Amino acid sequence: MRSVYIAADNIVSPIGDTTKRNMEQLKAGVSAIGLHNNIDICPTPFYASLFSGDNFKSDNAYTKFEKLLIASVKDAIDTCDVDLTDERTILILSSTKGNISLLETEPNRPDLKSRIALYTSAKLVANHFGFKTQPLVVSNACISGIMAILTGLRLIQNGSYDNAVVVGADVITKFVLSGFQSFQAVSNEPCKPFDANRTGITLGEGAATLILTANPQFSKEIKVLSGAVSNDANHISAPSRTGEELCQAIEKSMDDAGLSVQNIELVSAHGTATMYNDEMEAKALALAGLSNIPTNSLKGFYGHTLGAAGLIESVISLQSLKENVILPTPGFETLGVSSSINITTQLSSSPLKTFLKTASGFGGCNGALLFSK
Repeated sequence: MRSVYIAADNIVSPIGDTTKRNMEQLKAGVSAIGLHNNIDICPTPFYASLFSGDNFKSDNAYTKFEKLLIASVKDAIDTCDVDLTDERTILILSSTKGNISLLETEPNRPDLKSRIALYTSAKLVANHFGFKTQPLVVSNACISGIMAILTGLRLIQNGSYDNAVVVGADVITKFVLSGFQSFQAVSNEPCKPFDANRTGITLGEGAATLILTANPQFSKEIKVLSGAVSNDANHISAPSRTGEELCQAIEKSMDDAGLSVQNIELVSAHGTATMYNDEMEAKALALAGLSNIPTNSLKGFYGHTLGAAGLIESVISLQSLKENVILPTPGFETLGVSSSINITTQLSSSPLKTFLKTASGFGGCNGALLFSK
């Protein structure tokens, strides 16, 4: 089976438009989360990670969502030699909401349904960069980013393509925020993953890109080793009570890579700071034997960026591998889950070779990926 390498990456967030800048900010303890008073999104002040002002403002050609995607892909491709016009290169787009906000701002014309479709955005981005192949859309709740990377991995491993440009983005709108508020899932303060006093999620917007390749000449010497998905089959919005199903995805990923717990130095958890997600994820990590492995959640830096979360958090964790640093978990003070797990509390240095990325989402979906130097 072919090895799959990371050729390039990017993050566009409210604290930086390159991976390097984002990592610098996180190491300095800078969070993108702030208190916002935007009546177009919510009638009362709310905490979120949002772009300021007219950043990525929609125009006649592209929406804010599509501009984010284009900006992220452009920065990534500028740092590597992968040919986007090669018929062996595919674009994979990850998002949960895409252009759904057009329902709020546009008249109900016959073409509105098509304009909102994620595939329309994927085609616009593909055409912008001259892709010759048809793009692929992955939208599976909050594991969309991880699942998109895994899809690219498998398409390269099975020989369908040599390169995959995996990009994900989401923006926060009235529709998105009110949906999570209807679940009473949004915190009235910056989120606190795995903490005893956590009160829910903080939402965020952003984009990220990973360019995968089978060509070692394009490689930055980090591989995507393996990954797996599973489903709780439990409830449309509530996760498993046992964590067994996420554990299955983790163990399958380790089996496929031929690794054991002893080979993993860092876990980048989903860590949404909701009562049930954090509890389930902690149980899954404990069941998989990962209780003692340093574990962080980056949601306290970025908020929950939905379809971009798996990509943003994977890219930052790749930087951790490169720099041999482990980032803290903002908002965490006291363990508030029933299973003992090793949540990071401060920036530290440690030899790192391999990390595990996990995610879970509505509908009971779970995903896991392994990356290694």
